[in-house]
Amino acid sequence: MFAAVTGLVYFLSNSLSIENYFGCFFSLPIVISSLRWGVAGGRKTMVATAMLLFVLSGPVKALTYLLTHGLVGFTMGSLWRMGANWGLSIFLCTIARATGAVGYVLTTSFLIRENIFALITINIHASLTFIFSAAGINIVPSMSFIYALFGILVVLNSGFFVFLLHLLYSVFLTRLGMKDLLRLPRWLEKAL
Repeated sequence: MFAAVTGLVYFLSNSLSIENYFGCFFSLPIVISSLRWGVAGGRKTMVATAMLLFVLSGPVKALTYLLTHGLVGFTMGSLWRMGANWGLSIFLCTIARATGAVGYVLTTSFLIRENIFALITINIHASLTFIFSAAGINIVPSMSFIYALFGILVVLNSGFFVFLLHLLYSVFLTRLGMKDLLRLPRWLEKAL
């Protein structure tokens, strides 16, 4: 049931171009399945959703869902089911989200036959060079610095997103009456 609802909402939000409004909820059914029925339940929900999207939208949308939402939901649900603390959960979910984002860019690069990583790094290099020259600093950043900066920015973006997902899902699952299954930090328990 969770897989059907998630697949349908993902399909409709992509078709209507409103994915940005519902994007934070696409991992939630996997987390709920993992918490209620174990890690195997979360894995089955993730795979069933991907298969449904494969049938409805094709392999590209199914792979996009798996990379951007499925991995994060499965990682978060599995860690919460095993009782991991928030620090470990946020760290591993950040790695899953960053890996999914890089995988999404690689998949898109392959499909459109354009190296998107090269475009991103070239634009970052040009922007930094312009900023440095406008500030009167005569430094040309190396490509190693640009790659490191890109990686740091992807990890930071993923980390903030995952932290906000942890907060949102904790509040949502607490309101659903599943607080006993969650291991929340003390400051969040006091707030709830």
